[in-house]
Amino acid sequence: MIIRGARAAVQAWWLAALALATVVAALCASTPALAQGRGPDGFVQVPPLTARVTDLTATLSPQQRSALENVLADYERERGSQIFVLMLPTTDPETIDAYSIRVADAWRAGRQGIDDGVIVLIAKDNPPGLRKMRLEVGRGVQGSLTDAMSKRILQDVMAPHFRHNDFYGGLAAGISAIQATIDKEGLAAPNARRADARESALEQWLPVLFPLAIIVFFLLSATRRRGRQIVVDRRGWETAGRLGGLGGLGGLGGWGHHRGGGFGGGFGGGGFGGGGGGFGGGGGGASGNW
Repeated sequence: MIIRGARAAVQAWWLAALALATVVAALCASTPALAQGRGPDGFVQVPPLTARVTDLTATLSPQQRSALENVLADYERERGSQIFVLMLPTTDPETIDAYSIRVADAWRAGRQGIDDGVIVLIAKDNPPGLRKMRLEVGRGVQGSLTDAMSKRILQDVMAPHFRHNDFYGGLAAGISAIQATIDKEGLAAPNARRADARESALEQWLPVLFPLAIIVFFLLSATRRRGRQIVVDRRGWETAGRLGGLGGLGGLGGWGHHRGGGFGGGFGGGGFGGGGGGFGGGGGGASGNW
């Protein structure tokens, strides 16, 4: 009887723990702001860039988020420009303009040297005074995606959908308008970025391969002179000493790693990040409400 009672108590404890976990999960899902961290200064923290579409409000369904992600990934692969979407409950106490500058600095959307990134920022619960939506535009696409054009996309394309709680439709329409506008810039093809990446990889390996090639050359030359394999004998120590002196060539590794800087992130090795684009203290763009 004692054992049976103990088992019943354990089962009751586990059921209570499971019920509590379920309630906590439901609260987190229904109140996304709980997951919105704040720093010591009370400002909303910028989330890490882990996808092209980041929804901290649980507004988009997984299917909708995936559809937008695929559209942005295809565009980046074909055109090179990066467009990121961030939906969050609020930026309070900051305006959406001030918060978007911090997002731009952290995410670095766009290609390095081209600066062709755009960030679509939606703060659903912001009061009108802080603004609810913003387009943050990189320097490289401000020729076509001007402040005035950004304002038109926000107010004429996206806001009508948002007023009817159609956030997926508004984002899809806005992204399409942004892409059509960026296409007028005549930017460099995406394979130019891949060529730069290959050149950078070669520069990283060259300081290692160069001394190695010299060592192999001396080994082959010594082998041909002696007509047989090099062995460790009285003369071999002399050869080893000469070859050991080449170790100083490893110091060449200091060059080749600093040319043109590096990408601020990337997709290699399963990672994800911005391409190192610049926004020049916030870049251009526009803000608005719906």
